[in-house]
Order: sequence, then C-alpha cells, then structure tokens
Amino acid sequence: MIVRPETASDIAAIGNVIHQAFGSRNEACEEADLVNRLRRDNELVLSLVAEEDGQLVGHVGFSRLWIVQDARRIPGISLAPLAVMPDRQRNGVGRTLVEAGHARLRDAGETIVFVLGDQDYYGRLGFSLSAAAAFDCRYAGPHFQALRLASSAPDAGSVEYAPAFNGLG
Repeated sequence: MIVRPETASDIAAIGNVIHQAFGSRNEACEEADLVNRLRRDNELVLSLVAEEDGQLVGHVGFSRLWIVQDARRIPGISLAPLAVMPDRQRNGVGRTLVEAGHARLRDAGETIVFVLGDQDYYGRLGFSLSAAAAFDCRYAGPHFQALRLASSAPDAGSVEYAPAFNGLG
C-alpha cells in the first residue's frame, strides 16, 4: 500500500471512496460534499490517499480550524473525514492514513488535531475525550476528541471549524 498526497486526477476516485464508505448510511454523502467544499475553499491542509495496485482504497482529509483564546486565533487541525473502501476496512488502512497524516502535520509544525468520531477507534490512534474537554465547540460531546501533536499545543479555547462544516448534521 502506498500513502501519498492527493493529486487533481484523484478527485473523482476520492469521492467514490468516501461515498462507498459512507453512502449506505447517507445517500447524499455529506462527507464527500464536505471534502469538495474544503478543497474549493482552500481549507484542506493535507489530503492523503491510500493506493493499492493502482486503485484508491482510502482517503483522509485534514482541514484548518481555529482556536480562539482571548483575542488570539491559534491554528489547529480537524481530521474529517476518514474513509476506507468497505472491503478494505479493518485491515489497517485507516490507521496507516491517520498516522501518516499525523507525522506530516507534526513535521509541518501543527500542534493539535480534533476529531468527531468513535471513541474506541480514535482512542487507539491517540485521541482522547479528556484532551478535548477544555475546548468549547459546537460539536462538544461524547465523540469530540483531540490529540496533542506537540507540547506547545493549546489546552483550552473555543474551536471554530472551517465554514465548509456549516450545516452538517
């Protein structure tokens, strides 16, 4: 399996991966639309694909968010979405994509990543509810988690997601 940044020629295949991963629950595929809006608005900080035998089998997107502390705006990252083709799920594709993304983000100087997802799954990747608990966010709750990539990461504030997230259920 090869993990690499997306290219313009991957966009349709990325949409297919996302739709296959989420489509059975959501025929409108809000997740695919979200990635397209983030890409259009230049908010995707990192978009990685997993490729096997010339076929895309997974995708992860990391977008910019902001943490507001007093009058300061501190950059942060949102992981959303993570999608793996159904026949390749539970084989480490998602973990490989997320860990590759974290390494690249850390190298780029990013300090914190937030995710809204399953606590058991994302907990195995280092995310925790407690790391996100001190942050105010419209998504705060039992699925809102964070992972500090650096000791300099903020430990509180108000999280503002990119406008592309507005209106998501």
